[in-house]
Amino acid sequence: MLVNFADKAVLGLAGPQIMKEFGLSRQEFGTAQAAFFSLFSLSALGVSFLTRKVRTAVLLLVMGLLWSVAQLPMVWAAAGFGTLIATRVLLGLAEGPAAPVAVHHVHGWFEQRERTLPTAILMVGAAAGVAVAAPVLGAVITHFGWRWAFGAVGVAGFLWSVVWSVKGREGPLAPPVGRRADTADGAPRYPEVPLRSIFGTGTFVTAALGAFAAYWVMSAKLTWLPDYLQTVLGWDLKQASTAVGAAAVANGVVLLAHGLLARRTARRGTGGRLLPAGVGAGLLLVAASAAVTVFATADALWIKIPMMFGPMALALVMITAAQTAIARITPPSQRGVVLGALVALFALGGIVSPLVLGRIVDSGTSAAIGYRNGWLVTAALLLVTGILAALFMRPEKDAQRLGVTESPAAGIAVSH
Repeated sequence: MLVNFADKAVLGLAGPQIMKEFGLSRQEFGTAQAAFFSLFSLSALGVSFLTRKVRTAVLLLVMGLLWSVAQLPMVWAAAGFGTLIATRVLLGLAEGPAAPVAVHHVHGWFEQRERTLPTAILMVGAAAGVAVAAPVLGAVITHFGWRWAFGAVGVAGFLWSVVWSVKGREGPLAPPVGRRADTADGAPRYPEVPLRSIFGTGTFVTAALGAFAAYWVMSAKLTWLPDYLQTVLGWDLKQASTAVGAAAVANGVVLLAHGLLARRTARRGTGGRLLPAGVGAGLLLVAASAAVTVFATADALWIKIPMMFGPMALALVMITAAQTAIARITPPSQRGVVLGALVALFALGGIVSPLVLGRIVDSGTSAAIGYRNGWLVTAALLLVTGILAALFMRPEKDAQRLGVTESPAAGIAVSH
């Protein structure tokens, strides 16, 4: 996930230089960022069905190799805007299934009560990708040009793939795949629930909406925050990269703190007694909405800038909470498919956010006014989805109604 999100961050960090070299408007640049997500959701959903037939360790290796290959053409000096679009489409195709497959893989190592922390740590890897990429790729861009930033993340992906090919293996609670997942007559070996019943629950619907809003914020920050800091606030690339990296560190701290708190309450048996999962995650979205509003409207930097470090990051907790909630209402054999559907839906925020914000900024009488309007639209989205999650996201209640027990299904044998 660290390499995965470094791949995502590179375009935003190199954005001002790319727009200048190719003569792009912000709306056109938003199209390049949205191209990454054009097949993202479809591949997330499609590959998630393969988790019933192919081991997640194999799927992750193939994806890692593909997204590394997708970065390298931009190192070529003759590669233009068309090549950038094509490689971002390929990158999105390869990276779309990464989150659901990775979460499904990690959940094969932990029982339900223990999953929030490891899922949060996985998302910390995503935050670390931006935190590491921002200063490192900022330095690469400054000294070697923006094209070599794409080459650097491509090489990093290849190195990870080599390590994963040696170390990656399935967990002891991973559901059987292929023929071992079915009985002799071809029926599922373990009880399953109709997918339409899962997708129709209040938990799935509001978790998807809340995660959509959180992903919108994350995509908006990756795409437009470096440009905002440089264009509106007048910072140079080094200052902007440092701020983006520091904000990513804060994201990781928030996610890890939430995971540790959830683990502590689960072990004490107090989970849900104070606040149901949906209420807590929904209120954090509302708090993030307030932070984005302050960030958009405050003039004083001592008020505006701290909003990036922690308060705005509260929205990202919903991505972890949504995935663990969906895992609770889904039988293990169907978990990869349903997580893929969840990611396919909330990743649409990555398509819509760059396009909408790019158009809003370009339509403003100035970049500052355009960005203010764009951030306020983001705040409104967080507010509405946060209220819905607080009211209707109830994983335990929906799991009981669907008949999904908390006990893990029999897993695969693992040799140590």
